[in-house]
Amino acid sequence: MLADQRMTMAEKILARASGRTRVAPGEFVTAKVDLVMANDAVFPGACKALEDAGLKKVFDANKIVVVIDHWVPANTPAIAEMHRGIREQVRELGLPHFYDAGVGIEHNVVPEKGHALPGQLILGSDSHSTTYGALGAASTGIGMTELAYVMYTGKLWFQVPPTIRFNLTGSLGHGVAPKDLMLALLGRFTTQVAQYKAVEFAGPAAQSMDMEGRLTLANISSELGAKFSMFAADAKTLEYLRPRTQAAVQAFGPDADAQYEAVHTIDCSKIEPQVAAPHKPDNVKNVSEFAGTRVDQAFIGSCTNSRAGDLKRAAAIMKGHKVAAGTRFLIIPASHEVMVEAMQNGSLAVLVEAGAMVGTPGCGPCAGGSTGVLGPGETGIASTNRNFKGRGGSTESFLYLASPETVAASAIEGRITDPRKYMGTAR
Repeated sequence: MLADQRMTMAEKILARASGRTRVAPGEFVTAKVDLVMANDAVFPGACKALEDAGLKKVFDANKIVVVIDHWVPANTPAIAEMHRGIREQVRELGLPHFYDAGVGIEHNVVPEKGHALPGQLILGSDSHSTTYGALGAASTGIGMTELAYVMYTGKLWFQVPPTIRFNLTGSLGHGVAPKDLMLALLGRFTTQVAQYKAVEFAGPAAQSMDMEGRLTLANISSELGAKFSMFAADAKTLEYLRPRTQAAVQAFGPDADAQYEAVHTIDCSKIEPQVAAPHKPDNVKNVSEFAGTRVDQAFIGSCTNSRAGDLKRAAAIMKGHKVAAGTRFLIIPASHEVMVEAMQNGSLAVLVEAGAMVGTPGCGPCAGGSTGVLGPGETGIASTNRNFKGRGGSTESFLYLASPETVAASAIEGRITDPRKYMGTAR
């Protein structure tokens, strides 16, 4: 009975945002949003839609964040002109939260700058906007038409999704990253398991996971089909946010007796380093199944895995080694802040000395048509979130997905390699 049910995180946020005391899966609500994120791939079209409708203002300039990250630096005159237009549109609309080319990837910048907070309802013009759920927000991606509507009205309708809970137990082994855990979930449950459903990560392993790991899981949950992907906002969340925002933030999580569509318990200690083979993110097997596969390019970047901790762990593997002849190793930090930290802690120096190329913070080849793409017939391994045909360059290329550790080890050998070989624990 509805009266006896308490709510999941997504339900609590949608209830609050729609002015109701309680909602249940399947119900339709119209909810007010707390934050809107727009990137260079969608913002120009949304602004044109507003202009064509004769609308010259937004619902709340302080609740809109605009980021240029998909094509950075501008790689054609047309892209440069588009970026110029975005800067002009931002000025005309009076939007104070604008992050120009080089500041970083949207899904790193929004948390980094303290815009995403626990309990918020956030909409972003990118499918991986689920990332902000790592901070206890209900966040999801929208398209250009929805973006224009939300920028003007500040609200959108939702069907309340059911929630799947992943109870994470045990501990990830040495050389096994949160990315491996996420790939293992994709391999076991497929990309269809959470279509228009919310996901909650809980349990001892979720509680012990650092914020970077949580951001990775929330980000790539989009590949599970998740509408929202969330961690409870706990002491670690508040510690992360404290220096980044002046807003009052509080712990936030599901009700103790929340009702879930399904609960899956995952023993993290049993997970090996994972690799997703072309051309599906859920085409996943243990790294040993693909060991020895030749790679033309290894790439650490994207909104999934290019934060300071990722670069530091990759550098620990690369230290004292060189990139294999015939293999390109590309590093694109998630943000300017991450790049500076990696410079200061020495990670970037180790990677460059090993032979890596370093790019401007941005999406890079993950956007499909930017810098560092794969050519026809080439094979790459990347710390990104998708390996569909053409995602990293040519539609005739082959892209494998893995953790930054596996990518770094593969760069050393020029072939897909178990990273534990370079960490003293290969099996």
